[in-house]
Amino acid sequence: MKPLYHPNANQITLAGVLYALGDPARLEIVELLSQQGEQPCSAFNCDLAKSTVSHHFKILRESGVIYSCKSGTQHLNSLRKEELDRLFPGLLDAVLNSVANPE
Repeated sequence: MKPLYHPNANQITLAGVLYALGDPARLEIVELLSQQGEQPCSAFNCDLAKSTVSHHFKILRESGVIYSCKSGTQHLNSLRKEELDRLFPGLLDAVLNSVANPE
């Protein structure tokens, strides 16, 4: 099986992160990971086709927002919060705060 692509920290761009966080379904995934920590893909109960959910995870992973690793038959996902905070201080917290406290 081919390993999953994850960008190195120096390859993560602000434009890529903002694009990934700009979709409501992806933002919901990020919010859940922020609140509950590492989760398998199956933990996300949404009304989307499995292929669409997989696409959202791929966008988040390839933009550098999440890290995914295979564990048995599942993929475990976690936020790359430390790296994102180092690269773009306060960005992730501001985005998640805006979701939690919409105006």
